[in-house]
Amino acid sequence: MSKLNRLRQKLEENQLDAIVIASPANRRYISGFTGTSGAAVVSQNDARFITDFRYIDQAKEQIAHFTVVKHTQSMNEEINDQLKQMNVGRVGFEKDHASYSEYEQYKKIFTAELVPVSGLVEDLRRIKSDDELTILKQAAKIADDAFVHIQDYIKPGVKEIDISNELEFFMRQQGATSSSFDIIVASGYRAALPHGVASDKTIQNGELVTMDYGALLNGYCSDTTRTVAVGEISSELKQIYNTVLEAQKRGVKGLKPGITGKEADAIARDYINEQGYGDYFGHSTGHGVGMDVHESPSLSSRSDMKLEPGMVVTVEPGIYIPNTGGCRIEDDIVITETGHERLTNAEKELVQL
Repeated sequence: MSKLNRLRQKLEENQLDAIVIASPANRRYISGFTGTSGAAVVSQNDARFITDFRYIDQAKEQIAHFTVVKHTQSMNEEINDQLKQMNVGRVGFEKDHASYSEYEQYKKIFTAELVPVSGLVEDLRRIKSDDELTILKQAAKIADDAFVHIQDYIKPGVKEIDISNELEFFMRQQGATSSSFDIIVASGYRAALPHGVASDKTIQNGELVTMDYGALLNGYCSDTTRTVAVGEISSELKQIYNTVLEAQKRGVKGLKPGITGKEADAIARDYINEQGYGDYFGHSTGHGVGMDVHESPSLSSRSDMKLEPGMVVTVEPGIYIPNTGGCRIEDDIVITETGHERLTNAEKELVQL
């Protein structure tokens, strides 16, 4: 079933005549448009894409099954005119992506009844198509290759930011648009910072270096983390690494359709708790990844959502001990009919440089 038909089912379920989609990821998902300005308006029997003169030719080339409309008045005034032409009575808008100011504009300009909706398109995005999985596998391969590449650059005296820049440069050379997010490179005591974005700190002998990064490719993200040792590390750091590695392996092995995010989270978390490090693992075990680097579903203690074939999630347990250091290991995984498949396949056993 096409994306538009699946969306139209959602409209019917929510008793909506149409929906306005303006958030960048959802807009690109439903239309294929890669530009930075536009809105998709979808009803049960019509689909229109509104943009300005800068993107008209691009929209006509990229978008199928939509009528492309150029607006010369304001975007919202044009959307309202199109809704009138489409005889729309109840129109949904993306409340999670609209500011209060935008909502006020909608109320002022739209004559159709406004209905706030949440997660309508995101629900569709959770299950990846074969075409989407092909891109995600390519993005994961770029991240895997980057890990092999960067090992030649990690040595005492090199700054974290230099490692980050080299990772980004390499991934772009391999075809990525950019990194999926601000690259995390955290060494030594900074490895205790789960989101320690690369700094000017220099890497030293005897430290663990955690690198969390991914490639943005054709609108889709990979997200992987690897931790390496520089020189000889202490027995305490080895124990931390081995505990995270075992937890991560267990977390991946346990993924299958039908289990909840809560159950998936517990697999890795329970092992870390058993080893006495529970107080040092404070984030969720994983999250969905696709057009956004963080999307549904969540592998967390609060998620009752069941995993389904086609969902792509991360498994990324970590241990972070202040003033000592830390470790995280992360893979991208697709849920299959019979279990799971790893998308990222770089070495996970401790690499000592």
